[in-house]
Amino acid sequence: MHYLEPYLMKVRADSQNQFDAEIDIHNAELYLAEKKKEGYTDMTLLHVILAAYVRVVAERPGLNRFVAGQRIYSRNNVECVMTIKKELSIESPDTCIKVEFDPRDNIYNVYKKFQKTVIEAKNEDGDFESVIGKLVKLPGLSLRAIVGILRFLDYFGRLPKALAKVSPFHGSMIITSMGSLGIPAIYHHLYDFGHLPIFISYGKMYNKEVELLDGTREKHHFVTFKVVTDERICDGHYYATAFKKFKRLLERIDFYSP
Repeated sequence: MHYLEPYLMKVRADSQNQFDAEIDIHNAELYLAEKKKEGYTDMTLLHVILAAYVRVVAERPGLNRFVAGQRIYSRNNVECVMTIKKELSIESPDTCIKVEFDPRDNIYNVYKKFQKTVIEAKNEDGDFESVIGKLVKLPGLSLRAIVGILRFLDYFGRLPKALAKVSPFHGSMIITSMGSLGIPAIYHHLYDFGHLPIFISYGKMYNKEVELLDGTREKHHFVTFKVVTDERICDGHYYATAFKKFKRLLERIDFYSP
């Protein structure tokens, strides 16, 4: 059945599952406060989230599969895609970044690799922007034909490696921070072009009272995550164990030690 699923559900619109999780980030905030004292002044919750995800993929590698041409493949590296603004303003253009992690990376590796990519993206146009800039100047029919050819090549795994390397539609997962815009998380669809199997969105922080072990109550910050997955890459039980672990890692503080 698992082998047949890509043939029965040919596109990601047929195979999308959605779920949400409410995560207590109190310990993560304590950790980030410690890191700021150590000089990591721009380390944020996003770095913690990415580090936790990389750790989960290391222990649940099935999460790192993808469907292409009705077949299921596995990848060894973890490629995280994100859209960022060069400046936080309405006029500022969006740009897509892709950061490649090793499953063995700890949070310090994740932080350094991510920040390096962001700085480069903000200071200069990337290769993908250059390709898109040339394509959008073509007449509509020509552009439609070229996109059709790219889809055909992508189906058979023949997309030029240089393009696949910078494409924001190819990777292990894509993540977006709705919290940085001051709004709740959204369910974001998966793309039929490319092979991204997981889309993670998280929203703004909010307060909620929690009961401690001694019976007292205190306010913690929480964040809601909304996740859209391609069910063809692994079964529901596998997804459940992976994202339960993701939640535990974000709620624990000892995980973040090197």
